[in-house]
Amino acid sequence: MNAVQTYRYLASSTLGQGSLALQTSGGPAPNPRFFTGFLTTPQAAAVGLLAVAEVARTRYHRPVSPASLDPVVTGSRDRLRFESFSGCCGVYARLDALPDGLDGDVVEHGTTNVDVNTPLREALSRVGGLDPLHLSVGPDDLTVSTMDGEVVEKKVPLPVRWLRGFAEVQVLAARFEPRAQVPAAEAAAFLRRLPTGNDRSVLWVVPAGRSLRLTSRPVPGAVCLAGAGRLAALRPMLRFAKTLRVYGPTVTAGTAAVPSVWELDTGALRLSLTLSPEPYRGFSGEGAALTALAGDDVVDDADLISALLSWDPTVDVDRLATQAGVDAGRVRGALAQLGTAGRVGYDVAEAAYFHRVMPYDAGRAERDNPRLVGARALIEAGAVQHDGSAVTVRSDGQVYRVRELADGALTCTCHWWAKHRGQRGPCRHALAARMLTSNQVEERV
Repeated sequence: MNAVQTYRYLASSTLGQGSLALQTSGGPAPNPRFFTGFLTTPQAAAVGLLAVAEVARTRYHRPVSPASLDPVVTGSRDRLRFESFSGCCGVYARLDALPDGLDGDVVEHGTTNVDVNTPLREALSRVGGLDPLHLSVGPDDLTVSTMDGEVVEKKVPLPVRWLRGFAEVQVLAARFEPRAQVPAAEAAAFLRRLPTGNDRSVLWVVPAGRSLRLTSRPVPGAVCLAGAGRLAALRPMLRFAKTLRVYGPTVTAGTAAVPSVWELDTGALRLSLTLSPEPYRGFSGEGAALTALAGDDVVDDADLISALLSWDPTVDVDRLATQAGVDAGRVRGALAQLGTAGRVGYDVAEAAYFHRVMPYDAGRAERDNPRLVGARALIEAGAVQHDGSAVTVRSDGQVYRVRELADGALTCTCHWWAKHRGQRGPCRHALAARMLTSNQVEERV
């Protein structure tokens, strides 16, 4: 179900005489100003911003007319992060302006939406190599609004999918490891060899010396590349990049399609695209966060961890565990819960969580995850019982058997598991079985 959120901007975003003014909406105060200063690599920054905005207005699966979604910007002490999802929610884009890329101070800490309109996109496309680029995220004060023009209101079908996407991506990405790093010249040659357009094939990529090689089957160390045409947003950034890094989860022969991260690093900027396992799959439906959300203490832990979060560029899980007096596993569960409100992201380059300032609604996790609601209902109804080496679940007049595999994953005899084989998160029966087992372990302790 889509929601409509209204954004208020004091004026349109503009670029004139080397000064980029990104108008913002929301955040810790109405129309906050996060940053004022110069971008040290202006042309590369302009290209990166355009890439994030382009992803936001693109549907890679069943393409239609361009959408009009506004990227999210987070100011965090020494960096700015610009984020967006594609219209189909199958591509997550992020541009990180790192300390070497900023000549100025992040004066406010928060998260908001930025207006990247058509005139601004056209102006950014004209930024040359010697042109200075001064960035002001948000207006100076409310008085400017009366001088610059009337308030602009935009209704955007939004973030319900984006929030769910944020929650899923951070859980998935936390399992990724670096799989390959190649020089930009080799990356450009590799990207030129890829299929273009609305390609739906699922390929695999393995390191090959200083380059990358395509293969049709997964092998240890390979990275999944589903819908290679979705990497198009990286191409304009290649001329500024030093390296391409690729990240993904551990795979073996026979592994089904999995997500991956493709990241260009210029030294001052990092532009990354996270691709869903298959072109038709949006991150908002992956179900990766469900297991972490199933704990009995997760809501209370999230409240505690939320109060402890500071505005460091990264979130230190071990430090939070020590401060909260809980183990690291419960901290990660709390971060997954906060992620349902979009408050937590994960940076694969630094192998660390980061956080955004967004309103936290403890009830969103259940509203956005009907399988979680269904699993808890089964537990409350007493429909879940241990039966030897398996768990029996009675639901809707049917009896399902849930078993644990050697790797800790659960299988179920229901239609959902037969269709997805665990690739879209656990079914409600497996989730209920996990809850039952966890509760019994806690009772014995």
